[in-house]
Amino acid sequence: MAKPVILAVDDEPDVLNAVERDLRRRFGTEYRILKTSSGEEALASVHELKRRGTAVALLLADQRMPVMSGTEFLEKAIGVYPEVKRALLTAYADTQAAIQSINRLGLDYYFLKPWDPPERELYPVLEDLLADWAAAHRPPFEGIRVLGTLWSPRSHLVKDFLTRNQIPYQWLDVEKDEEARRLQESLNGETRLPLVLFPDGGLLADPDLRTLAGRTGLQTAAARPFYDLVIVGGGPAGLASAVYAASEGLRTVLVEREATGGQAGTSAMIENYLGFPRGLSGADLARRATSQARRFGVEILSSDAAAVRREDPYRFVKLGDGTELSCHALLIATGVSTKRLEVPGEERLAGAGLYYGAALTEARHYLGQEVLVLGGGNSAGQGALFLSGFAGTVHLSVRGPSLAPTMSAYLVRQLEAAANVRLLPGTEVRELRGEKRLEEVVLVERESGREQVVPAAALFAFIGAVAHTDIVAGMVERDSSGFILTGRDLGANGSRPPSWNLKRDPFLMETSVPGIFAAGDVRHMSVKRVGAAVGEGSVVVAQIHQYLKTV
Repeated sequence: MAKPVILAVDDEPDVLNAVERDLRRRFGTEYRILKTSSGEEALASVHELKRRGTAVALLLADQRMPVMSGTEFLEKAIGVYPEVKRALLTAYADTQAAIQSINRLGLDYYFLKPWDPPERELYPVLEDLLADWAAAHRPPFEGIRVLGTLWSPRSHLVKDFLTRNQIPYQWLDVEKDEEARRLQESLNGETRLPLVLFPDGGLLADPDLRTLAGRTGLQTAAARPFYDLVIVGGGPAGLASAVYAASEGLRTVLVEREATGGQAGTSAMIENYLGFPRGLSGADLARRATSQARRFGVEILSSDAAAVRREDPYRFVKLGDGTELSCHALLIATGVSTKRLEVPGEERLAGAGLYYGAALTEARHYLGQEVLVLGGGNSAGQGALFLSGFAGTVHLSVRGPSLAPTMSAYLVRQLEAAANVRLLPGTEVRELRGEKRLEEVVLVERESGREQVVPAAALFAFIGAVAHTDIVAGMVERDSSGFILTGRDLGANGSRPPSWNLKRDPFLMETSVPGIFAAGDVRHMSVKRVGAAVGEGSVVVAQIHQYLKTV
């Protein structure tokens, strides 16, 4: 942990050097001793220390300085560090100003110049002041800090990105936290939110995710231009294929635009995954698989894939920054995302009470409140159970008459046993209400058409899947919903697709373009389960090996 700071301020060089010498001699092992020669410089230093998240224990300022006196400096500085201990260096003629400051500024002490010997005139008082400060001090968080507002979609996006990439951060709400407001005011009037503050003093205002990824240490540029295998998508299928491919000697790069783990990575608890009798969270599964992939040498790029092209015998992936990766084989494992609600209020309230998926980063903010979960699948059930540990009431809206046809039996039993989960069968959302944040959800009963208004501080939607396949649109064959056709689903009556130029038939998970494969939820008629995606990701590697023998 960084040492707390003692800051000395005096415009007389000889006095300032003497103060620094005496402070360093007695307190230098426990505190970082800084000095400045004017109140203006000192105030700038205070703001910079605040920006860096550095603790300041003591301000020791000369009273008689030009432009800004010691008391004027302390008055401004305690607005930034309210709990800091403050002391004045004064000549005898300035004692009246010092006495007045005790009442006006809460001055802790004033020292008369000279303070020789420091062992008697300086150190005992400062030791007491610093001991009092240390006893009351809460060490500041030394990692990334995010300043924003709870109801800001952009703040939610940044928090969700950091959380899913397992990057520790501290959340500071400028609408609720006085300390956060003071910190924002110290940043030279920067008003764009969210603000991401780094321990080295760096700052990003409302950053795009690629910039944020690079600044937080995620890899955003490939180490080489050519790979045996490029995988687009870092969900369970993509991670499984990366682990198996790299462990079997293939030069492999995985491109993921948000965070490894995909949609499964947002699951609060996966209880039916083989080998984990007590279950594991999606974040834990993503962390373990990502670590395993990296151990085998997989490059994981935090970037988006913009387009795919074919130039036999190679396949190319164009990234969002315009660079291209070339490869022998390409795997599309981009998965799916939750379908968007198309109701009044959706666009205005997305990220301000309306969340798609579990949104684990936001659950704690709804402690004791009413929330609504929409969906009848396992993801919705897992989300509702997780939220029931925070919310006062969880309303679970499902289109069907019951949960049984679409949700695993173990989840249905747990939901029925949860005292604060209220099932709303046969309902769907008609409207979202609220100005700056979600306040109410209008539901309609499908059979009777009767409306009911549910008070809800948040809505978590799990309502079907949309395939992420735009990057291969027009290149590989897809079904009417955008899912990729592979193997036996290609062609009609056993015929080969028009783009197929090989004598053999496509492999089971090969698309209509040789050398381009698909695995996981993105594939036509795939089983939407984590275990199935992992299985497909491992099986497809054997087919890729078969393909590589021919190129």
